[in-house]
Amino acid sequence: MTKRMVVMLLLCGIVFGGVFGMKWFGGKMMNDYIDNMPTPAVSVNSAEIQRQQWAAQLSAVGSLVAVMGADLTTQVDGTVTAIHFESGQSVEEGQPLLSLESVAERGELARLEAQAKLAEIEQRRREQLYRRGTISKSEYDTAMAETDVAKSAVEAQRGRLALKTLQAPFNGELGIRRVALGQYLRAGDKIVTLQALDPIELDFSLPEKQLGVVRAGLPLSIRVDALGGQQFQGNIIAVEPKVDPQTRNFDVRARFANPEKRLKPGLFAKVSVELGEPQDTLVLPRTAIQYSSYGDSVFVIRQQGADSTQPQLEVVQRFITLGEARGDYVAVISGVEEGEQVASSGLLKLRSGQPVKIESELAPKPSLTPQPPQG
Repeated sequence: MTKRMVVMLLLCGIVFGGVFGMKWFGGKMMNDYIDNMPTPAVSVNSAEIQRQQWAAQLSAVGSLVAVMGADLTTQVDGTVTAIHFESGQSVEEGQPLLSLESVAERGELARLEAQAKLAEIEQRRREQLYRRGTISKSEYDTAMAETDVAKSAVEAQRGRLALKTLQAPFNGELGIRRVALGQYLRAGDKIVTLQALDPIELDFSLPEKQLGVVRAGLPLSIRVDALGGQQFQGNIIAVEPKVDPQTRNFDVRARFANPEKRLKPGLFAKVSVELGEPQDTLVLPRTAIQYSSYGDSVFVIRQQGADSTQPQLEVVQRFITLGEARGDYVAVISGVEEGEQVASSGLLKLRSGQPVKIESELAPKPSLTPQPPQG
């Protein structure tokens, strides 16, 4: 009995030992397979580190203003009897725009003209009498003074009558009409805005430390988001010689040709002022940069292994020092070299040593002056 039990125990030990041994062996082989299994390549877009000609720039924001612009009003009260313009019309200097009721003023002018004519007749009569010695010199002088007073009264009344007609003070574009026929206007009531749009000017501010490098005549460009990011070229025409003690900034004014009159007063614009000659600058696309709290980095693409028949690519993370950004590009101060390829997409899936394959056929092209999609 004892011998049989010993045999059975031995057999059970052999069976269970074999089962656990096979289980251990299978797990080990599985782990070895997983450990040695090749990492699948990640599809990325690539970009080349390149040199571009970048001129030193100052950036700012500003607002467009008309060279000449005014909200037109009348200087006297009155009822509108005629409107000589339409909203949005182009007008020339001196063109009549609006007339007010002026019957009383015209009547008063006719009376004063009659008085002036009578005074001239009386002056000529007294001149003849003075030459004959019939009247004194003082009487003749009085007649001359009365004539001058009468003529001055006529001119003054003509001026008051002219105030009843509103004329364009300069060439420009009219805005929306704010009055109607028969409406009674008070002096100072807004009638319409008039803006001279070609050329047009831009006002912006720069920090005081730039006062020594900004001068009249420097070229600059602006980008207007309201016009789809379109760019316009102009020149600085004036630099304020005084620095604002509150903001420590100084004002600058630039002028732009505006033949199509697309630029309008009040539009917001992003300003870039060109300083000096362009310099070689190492750049890469913004999309290739991985930003983090411990430093900015890129994934440089390089060849993996020595098999030249089936080359495999991998990435290695490298920290870099960045400069200024322009458009879709960022200047690189250190960390990479010209001609190196970097991953420009899928950065969150990458780590050093990660195999990659490049698929850049549909990748967007970076630009220094990117434009938003239209339509």
